[in-house]
Amino acid sequence: GLAPDERSLWVSRVAQIAVLCVLSLTVVFGVFFLGCNLLIKSESMINFLVQERRPSKDVGAAILGLY
Repeated sequence: GLAPDERSLWVSRVAQIAVLCVLSLTVVFGVFFLGCNLLIKSESMINFLVQERRPSKDVGAAILGLY
């Protein structure tokens, strides 16, 4: 067995390590999901811009209507 002081020191050390692991996992998953979310949003913005660059039929009809 361990002396009471050594046991409480060991328990506090294990608790610190457990808390550190949980916080580290939280940060890692938070960065991962935030990065995925930003990637999805940027991809949708790029698709939106690509669709905007294509000439629409309405613009062609308006140009023909001017002549």
